[in-house]
Amino acid sequence: MRKIKKILFALLIIIAIGLILPQHFKMPVENATNNDFNKDSFWYYPWGQSVTHKGVDIFAKDGTKINSSVSGLVLFSGEIPVGGNIILIIGPKWRIHYYAHMKENMTSVLSWVNQKTTIGKVGTSGNAKGKPPHLHYSMLTPIPYLMRYDSESKQGWKKMFYLNPINYLTSN
Repeated sequence: MRKIKKILFALLIIIAIGLILPQHFKMPVENATNNDFNKDSFWYYPWGQSVTHKGVDIFAKDGTKINSSVSGLVLFSGEIPVGGNIILIIGPKWRIHYYAHMKENMTSVLSWVNQKTTIGKVGTSGNAKGKPPHLHYSMLTPIPYLMRYDSESKQGWKKMFYLNPINYLTSN
């Protein structure tokens, strides 16, 4: 019983540390500005196979460097049908940063990255084939923000888990 209490206490400390770490957010696409994305594109409906656009598309030349927007641990680096070449990074506040449609991934699973780490290059992989090169960037939280539940919009229950990355892009 005492060992279980120690393990639970250690987990609680780890969770607390993750929640209090400062985020220090940075624009992930090299040399991109607020003019390189549509400020109204988060939670835009209708949006193809995903129904609602749960992130922001940052447009740039094909092959432009993508750096991690925060320091964190790479959870996944690979390919999926819709997102194409994607990377998932867990960072401060236990937020998951999703980078999609990349031309190539330049990091591997369980790598520690920071804002100076080039993790990939802008492209058109996945369902972005035939569209202008861009990075689809989303921010998720595994801890639901219950106050964000929206019964009025399509997939509104998912708003509890998706944060608007545009708020972070425009605050820098």
